Amino acid sequence: MLRKRGSLILCGAFLFITWNAIVVLLLRGRPVPGLSGVPTQEQGEVAHRPSIDVMGDVLRMADVFEAELELQKKILIQIKSQQSLWEPSMRNKQKVVAAPEPVIPILVIACNRVTVRRCLDKLLQHRPSAELYPIIVSQDCGHAETAEVIRSYGDKVTHLKQPDLSNVALRPEHKKFQGYYKISRHYRWALNQVFKTLSHSSVVIVEDDLEVAPDFFEYFRSMLPLLKSDPSLWCVSAWNDNGRDGYVDPGKAAVLHRTDFFPGLGWMLLREVWEELEPKWPASFWDDWMRQPEQRRNRACIRPEISRTLTFGRQGVSLGQFYDKYLRYIKLNAEFVPFTKLDLSYLKEETYKIHFENEVYTAPVVTYEDVKQGQLKGAGPFRLQYSSKDSFKVMAKNLGIMDDLKSGVPRTGYRGVVSFISRGRRIYLAPPPGWTQYDPTWS
Repeated sequence: MLRKRGSLILCGAFLFITWNAIVVLLLRGRPVPGLSGVPTQEQGEVAHRPSIDVMGDVLRMADVFEAELELQKKILIQIKSQQSLWEPSMRNKQKVVAAPEPVIPILVIACNRVTVRRCLDKLLQHRPSAELYPIIVSQDCGHAETAEVIRSYGDKVTHLKQPDLSNVALRPEHKKFQGYYKISRHYRWALNQVFKTLSHSSVVIVEDDLEVAPDFFEYFRSMLPLLKSDPSLWCVSAWNDNGRDGYVDPGKAAVLHRTDFFPGLGWMLLREVWEELEPKWPASFWDDWMRQPEQRRNRACIRPEISRTLTFGRQGVSLGQFYDKYLRYIKLNAEFVPFTKLDLSYLKEETYKIHFENEVYTAPVVTYEDVKQGQLKGAGPFRLQYSSKDSFKVMAKNLGIMDDLKSGVPRTGYRGVVSFISRGRRIYLAPPPGWTQYDPTWS
């Protein structure tokens, strides 16, 4: 607005001065009435005297106009001198052009499940934008019925087909793991398509037996800036391994945690991390390989209190391992949380670690019997301490949380601590104070 007003003032001043100059020039150059040509005898002396008076008036008028012109010149100089004061204000008021929102593709890893329809239907139902969240379905196995289901979605999804369907050459004792080798090969091919062929900078990976929550897309969009800016993080997961109903706080749908355990099951990966992992990608068991210290490199993942994915695939290469006891009871979040509008700075490493350790190690210590029998007094949180691999596994199993460890890291663990709800109270299953590192032999 200031810029427009300044331009109008300058234009007005210019036009006014120009008009005055033209008037002066016209008046000076205009012939005086009665002086052009030869006067008639009837005009005589009477006509001559008025002509002399008019000339004097014109000359005086010209002097006045010259003075006015000089005044206008000074005004113009003053206006010009003020122009430098307007420019910063005008620059500050210029419209800021927002950077385009990043595109986050969803990569669906598919094989021979026609129930991929359930996965795709939920993704499409909750997807807020086809442009910002393109869905790429990468299919292995060459299963015709599954391919037909994927094709039925037309241009709503991009259908890729893994070209190498051959069996992987294996030693006799490993042939029973053929499926794991093919999955690892497929992941490598599909991620290369996303990052190298399609040139995306991030991806959210889901498998064909996952159903997503209403705020699945909102969750990952809010996490992308933190994942990019915090080098102590290397993934964001939608999954809580101990997220069964009764083991999570239903009033904490907006709460997120850091974990040293790679959860998978709906997770975000950056291109830079893939460029680090791809040259050494394993031939099989890729998820356990990700949990090794050489890959994790003391980095953490973000996970939710309440899962944003739910698995419905009991049948698979793992033959339903953990499904009947744990996975089928995972609570899927139903409340939409506007994560992109929340302050998530508490998840930064130093802030989170200080707060977390203070809460854990100032919590009163309780016994396993007190927790198991529901004899805790007070609202909590409470600390239940373990001192060895065996004591951890016994307490975890008997309290109903997952007791397996990968390279010494328990599921959902952060700095050795597993957090869960028991009978409505927060329990921290924790190592003694002074914990420094995981023991990879605890597996």
